[in-house]
Amino acid sequence: VRGDARGRCARPRATMRLDFSVLDAPVLASHVIEQDITREIKGDIHAQNFVMPQVANFDEFQREVVDYVKPNHGTTTLGFIFEHGVVIAVDSRASQGPLISSQTVKKVIEINPHLLGTMAGGAADCQFWQRNLGIQCRLHELENGKRISVSGASKLLANTLYGYRGQGLSMGTMVAGWDINGPGLYYVDSDGTRLKGKRFSVGSGSLFAYGVLDQGFKWDMGIEEACELGRRAIYHATFRDAYSGGTISVYHVSEKGWTKMSGTDVGELHYQYYPAEPVSEAEGGEPGTFGPAAGAPAAAPAPVSAGGPTAMET
Repeated sequence: VRGDARGRCARPRATMRLDFSVLDAPVLASHVIEQDITREIKGDIHAQNFVMPQVANFDEFQREVVDYVKPNHGTTTLGFIFEHGVVIAVDSRASQGPLISSQTVKKVIEINPHLLGTMAGGAADCQFWQRNLGIQCRLHELENGKRISVSGASKLLANTLYGYRGQGLSMGTMVAGWDINGPGLYYVDSDGTRLKGKRFSVGSGSLFAYGVLDQGFKWDMGIEEACELGRRAIYHATFRDAYSGGTISVYHVSEKGWTKMSGTDVGELHYQYYPAEPVSEAEGGEPGTFGPAAGAPAAAPAPVSAGGPTAMET
């Protein structure tokens, strides 16, 4: 502050500042919240920070743990492309070593309305990493303004699993869906392997399912016929493989997205494919009893022995 000749103090000059905030683009609170959430998720989504066991020799430690856990794999999943889209069929049995731990496992992961993933291997591994894939696919859609392709989704999963190769993951999955290029089907496993194909079956019962699938497949099948083929292939796998069973779920993926076509108990399907016939008294049966139809094969026995602590496998 400066004074004049008479010793009086001069008033400070006022500074005028213009408000240009009206020229900024409007920002909605929902956009700010979405950006903050995306920033937080994106920071860790591509590099999950898992603490590794503090042991001198990780490979030897892993072999010892596998001996304790004894992960007996048991499941049957399949997928194939035909004229009208993709059909995915799975069973629902989970084994825990020699035991059947569950009959109601959902082995199809609904990644988004146009993408499906299947589970085979370790149930926890498959569920975690395919839900992780769902987050990555959603982030891709937010960043690019369009839905991710089936090829891109399978590549994201393969890249993630390749980063953990040799560290104990157990996964054999399929990624199926529909994008701008039409139907797509990929096989991805815990070694980082990624294969494109038109027919896949994964799991302990896959050889039995392949036999039915290869025999009955036709490119120009109708949707109902294709779903029945997938259902029948999984049924015959559950019939011969003791570690597959429960409920058979069938999905159809078309240009409009996926649709769950059916969920049928294998016990009901058994008597649909092999109807029982009355046993006559002359054959030694009591009145009102029924037996299998002529030529029906015997069912495979289910595992019942007990074991030590095991990880649940699909």
